[in-house]
Amino acid sequence: MALTSFFLGLAWFAITVSSQVNLYKYDTPDLGFQYQPEVTHYWGQFSPYFSVPSEYNASSPLPGCKVTFAQTLSRHGARFPTRGKNYAALLERIQSSVTKYGRGYEFIRNYKYNLSVDQLNDLGRQQMVNAGIHFYRRYHSLARSNQPFIRYDGQQRVVESGQKWAHGFHLAYLADESRVEPDTFPYKMVEIPHGKAFNNTLSNKRCANFDKSYAKALRQATGRKLMRGIRRRLNKNLRGANLSTKEAHLLMELCPMETAANFGKTGALSPFCSLFRRKDWKAFDHYSTVVKWFASGDGNPLGPTLGVGWVNELIARLLQRPVEDHTSTNSTLATNPATFPLTSKLYADFTHVNDLLGIYSALGLFKTKTTLSNTKMTTIPINRIAAVQKLTGYSASRVASLGARMYVEKMTCEGEQGELVRILINDRVMRLPNCGADKEGRCKLALLPEIVCMERNEGGVETLTFSACCDS
Repeated sequence: MALTSFFLGLAWFAITVSSQVNLYKYDTPDLGFQYQPEVTHYWGQFSPYFSVPSEYNASSPLPGCKVTFAQTLSRHGARFPTRGKNYAALLERIQSSVTKYGRGYEFIRNYKYNLSVDQLNDLGRQQMVNAGIHFYRRYHSLARSNQPFIRYDGQQRVVESGQKWAHGFHLAYLADESRVEPDTFPYKMVEIPHGKAFNNTLSNKRCANFDKSYAKALRQATGRKLMRGIRRRLNKNLRGANLSTKEAHLLMELCPMETAANFGKTGALSPFCSLFRRKDWKAFDHYSTVVKWFASGDGNPLGPTLGVGWVNELIARLLQRPVEDHTSTNSTLATNPATFPLTSKLYADFTHVNDLLGIYSALGLFKTKTTLSNTKMTTIPINRIAAVQKLTGYSASRVASLGARMYVEKMTCEGEQGELVRILINDRVMRLPNCGADKEGRCKLALLPEIVCMERNEGGVETLTFSACCDS
């Protein structure tokens, strides 16, 4: 136990040397970010990862079962704002136009915006170390004697996320007195080139017809409805600003972005968070859910195109057979055993939020089952807030958080013929459609390729974009 504490202590030290707050107090390997969850768990895709309750037994291994394969697919950790965000310009406009600040808004008058851009912040690094530790612990029976094969998209924040995850996995290995020697660190990692010129299942930019602006009109309609009261209150307390709906939403975004960026120093929410009420964050989360659903998920007719290549790679790994894909797979890498091994037992891939959502869509994870052989699309209302339970568990904060992860498990179980597979998102067991999933969310592995092809056929665009999915 002392050895375990020593090695894991190194992880917290490595992250917090530049911080004044012990991040591990609020972000842990098993539960994720738990600081003021009534606020931070409703920040949409800006929420730091947190463990989501499951309707089914999410433990691993399940009683009477042996996990023989585990794959994690993770979004990068918490980051600074992307370069295109105009927070500084918004604040400058507010400061130059407001004639009177309401109570609690006075701090904005002299506020100086100084956040960095694009890269991971300290909280994001901590998250990814924790994610590696958690994966090791969860799949200990495999991890103690098998090294993970790791891939990441070539954008720097994703590269660093994969490397920090590997560091966490390695620290957990060193702390494990039952480990099997030797462990060679750093582990094998493959960086897939980022950009439109490359096939890349972890950052798919090769679908010429894909258009994220598909959600633009819906985003505007939802924003006008859900942000109406918030915008009115902001303008009342920022007299002269005359904020638009988009600007009001940007001001809300400053709360999670500033909190994540500075949490290692302050251990507190950003002052901008105090401008909003708990019910405001539920509106914010639903707005984010609508945007992501219709931009990159099932609500976009071409949403699954972002994910089908990776799903075909997953099937290849699960069945230990060559990749069959003509969509976004990088054939140079996927046909080389050194860069796409088929015999590993542990895999870790690192990606972006829109690609993650496209992969969920390609797998049909948020379809509603109607009969054994039929599913229907989850409906996300655009003009009102709906309980997440009525949306098959889909909300941006629960499935697309910073550091969000999907686990794919292959197992053998007593009394079962053949191998089984199940999928979890942020610790919540998902039910694959059309596979006769049991009470533990498990499906027969042999059915998985057929299930995925069925999802593509139901989408109505099989002949245009998904023909390779059903190649035999």
